[in-house]
Amino acid sequence: MIDLDDLDRAILRALAADATVSAGELGRRLGISQPAAWRKIKRLEDAGVIAGARVDVDRAALGFGVTVFLGVKLATKGRVSLEDFERAVQAIPEVQVVQHVLGLFDYRLRVVARDIADFERVLRRRVMTLPGVGQVEANVLLTEERRAGPLG
Repeated sequence: MIDLDDLDRAILRALAADATVSAGELGRRLGISQPAAWRKIKRLEDAGVIAGARVDVDRAALGFGVTVFLGVKLATKGRVSLEDFERAVQAIPEVQVVQHVLGLFDYRLRVVARDIADFERVLRRRVMTLPGVGQVEANVLLTEERRAGPLG
């Protein structure tokens, strides 16, 4: 656990909004020097608070207009079936996120597709043929609002 001051939080908010911002620009925005901003960022990285930078890709601009969240309940449970399922699901390019969860379902998947017909193809030919799949529930994403999170 690392103690965060107001400047650390401001840096995290700025990087969460735009991970491409330079240490020099951060320093100018926050009223500190570029080397001081760089040292703060490095400290946060070394402590594991900053785990990497990401690019937010517009899926619709790439032709993937449908996002579906799938709840997947395995028919049989055991270490072997969990590992088999996880290994197989990671080979499906349309599956963007795999979450092992506690509750009604064993897994939650975020699946992207070009349209509903494309999603149906992915569901029938890829997801439903995965090892151990029992029950599946689909929720189609209508809108998404991103929030800054606990540092906002």
